[in-house]
Amino acid sequence: MSATSSYRLRYQQRIEYEIVRTSHLFAPENPALLSPGRGAGSRRFVVVDENVYRHYGAEIHHYFDAHRIEARVVPAPAGEEHKTLETYLFLARELDAFPIHRRDEPIIAIGGGVLTDVVGFLASSYRRGLPHIKVPTTLMGYVDASIGIKTGFNFNGHKNRLGSFYAPQKVILDKAFFRSLPRRHLLNGMCEIIKLAVIKDARLFTMLEEWGEQSLQTCFQDEQSDQILDRAIRGMIEELEPNLFEEELARKVDFGHTFSYGLEAQYEDRLYHGEAVLLDILLSVLMARNRGLLSAEETERVFALTERLGIELDPAVLDAAMLWESLEERTYHRNGLQRVPMPAGIGECVFLNDITRPEVEAAALELETRLTREFHAVYQR
Repeated sequence: MSATSSYRLRYQQRIEYEIVRTSHLFAPENPALLSPGRGAGSRRFVVVDENVYRHYGAEIHHYFDAHRIEARVVPAPAGEEHKTLETYLFLARELDAFPIHRRDEPIIAIGGGVLTDVVGFLASSYRRGLPHIKVPTTLMGYVDASIGIKTGFNFNGHKNRLGSFYAPQKVILDKAFFRSLPRRHLLNGMCEIIKLAVIKDARLFTMLEEWGEQSLQTCFQDEQSDQILDRAIRGMIEELEPNLFEEELARKVDFGHTFSYGLEAQYEDRLYHGEAVLLDILLSVLMARNRGLLSAEETERVFALTERLGIELDPAVLDAAMLWESLEERTYHRNGLQRVPMPAGIGECVFLNDITRPEVEAAALELETRLTREFHAVYQR
């Protein structure tokens, strides 16, 4: 008879990183980009969204030159279509040609959520882990993508299919980047703020009703915008901090990320992430109302806010069969249960595991009808 033996290894790692709000990030007197450790004479591998590089490339080079840091600044292609293995390998080759220390010369990612996700995965995998700093330059990255520790890229027709959980050394927020963003990009990020407001923060929803239009007009540079941004970031941290590695798969922040998964996969060339999320939110709001979770008045407040902010949505992308397939895929991702967050009143959340195909079809038809009517009304004006 053979004996059986076993061994056990236990190790705990503390996860802690700082999220810093600053201004004039590339002014040489601003120390935010200077991480602890080696200063003058050291090296930094800096990946910059190519659109950001066109606006700030000279300032970035001047910043590191002023601190006598040798920086390899690599402009990288922007957009969801470049969130790929090819981009990852391109950056890996560039990094491999510019050796840096494993612990005190962090990689720096300056760009939107696509870029910080890919660079985060590069940092997690190169030499089995390098420190990295995230500098989001879009509203979406500022309030959502940069705050957590998920990294990765799209693969085999699936969003974020390859990736890791890997915490940054630091996240640096400077809303001055928003001044150069096209309005559609601002609205894209606004959709993620709406998500948080509907599912967990009624006060934030009221703030969007009162100040949302003004925030868009000022590119989030005014005092009221600061309050919106601060509340959104704190809300994200509240949700992510106790569940960074997603041991609990029922997550409020997954609101708007069930049906949007299929929308983005099928219409990558037509939809931004936030637009797909907002379509998911509106579909979910209609299902919640049909179940008696939301009142008719609350439902109309959500639609009125969307219209007031001027977010244009394409009703032609709403295919009920595809939306149902997206729910089925997310059910696999959530370990066999739907775990779909649904609003139970604005600012409150329940999780559903019994959504049926007929109710998805009914809500999709109603949403398509509403959006088509609104589209024609706008066109006639």
